[in-house]
Amino acid sequence: MSTTSAPAAKKSATDLFQSHDHYLVDELLTEEQRLIRDTARQHVSKHLKPIIEERFENATFSKDIIPGLAEIGAFGPFLPEEYGGPGLDQISYGLIMQEIERCDSGLRSLCSVQGSLAMYPIWKYGSEEQKKKWLPDMVQGKKIGCFGLTEPDHGSNPGGMVTTFKDMGDHYLLNGAKMWISNSPFADLAVVWAKAENTEGRIHGLIVERGMEGFTTPTTHGKLSLRASPTGELVFDNVKVPKGNLLPNKSGLGAPLGCLDSARYGIAWGTLGVAMECYDTALRYSKERIQFGKPIGGFQLTQKKLAEMITEITKAQLLTWRLGVLRNEGRATTAQISMAKRNNVHLALTVAREARQ
Repeated sequence: MSTTSAPAAKKSATDLFQSHDHYLVDELLTEEQRLIRDTARQHVSKHLKPIIEERFENATFSKDIIPGLAEIGAFGPFLPEEYGGPGLDQISYGLIMQEIERCDSGLRSLCSVQGSLAMYPIWKYGSEEQKKKWLPDMVQGKKIGCFGLTEPDHGSNPGGMVTTFKDMGDHYLLNGAKMWISNSPFADLAVVWAKAENTEGRIHGLIVERGMEGFTTPTTHGKLSLRASPTGELVFDNVKVPKGNLLPNKSGLGAPLGCLDSARYGIAWGTLGVAMECYDTALRYSKERIQFGKPIGGFQLTQKKLAEMITEITKAQLLTWRLGVLRNEGRATTAQISMAKRNNVHLALTVAREARQ
């Protein structure tokens, strides 16, 4: 897979990352899965690591990274070939997310939202016409999507949403607002979840396209994290949405929650990548930093921190791989996905703090 369209790398920035696999988890991967992982790792090392620090510091995002991400299959890698996707398995999807978030959580967020929160509902709940219209361009990064569920007053309680749409005969009229929406400032379309006024508040998904009158996407400024990822709002003021933009094949709160399962699965892999990166950086530094005449890695207090980090990472590698197997078999439950995500996010935070110490 070529990555010639990726931004040019600065020669001064070098990715020194080495993977640590104490329980030989690589032996559990297929040759194709390892190739996909290594291709993503090479792209991240060559094209994304050299630019991410500056973009994080300046809180800037540029579309120049999108073609390269598309070429390594970062946008909906599980999408079937009939809709332009690579048709990869769930473990391959996870490994790509692991490598991207090893670089930056905001970049993984870009990919998760595109693949699991915008493309996934069109693929699973959309009409054949909607799939053919949107998915091939989204796989290639020519069209970028976002996901409108969270509202200013309804975050962890999405069922309490107040965004509504009304059947006006030849179109729907959409009103409301969504908040903390990754990709919204530059997205070409938004998969928006809203309550139907005339069906007792049943939740449906609608594809809202940039340029529709009354649809705006204000940017959120002053973020302390995910700074290289664009975040904003979705505001709907009497937006006329064509009836052909309603996702017809699933309604109710279970529809957006199914998308979140896919996204959370990717986050479980991605945050494992964060932990792996932080541990490797700390281990390398512990061998280079000299205090009292020897590397700080020679002191038991440092060794204890490193041993605890790699032990938890190894446990998470096995947990996440097993979840991928269950996901491939169609047997992974929401609870299992949430458990892995919760564990690995906690792992990433803990390892990052210990590595910094």
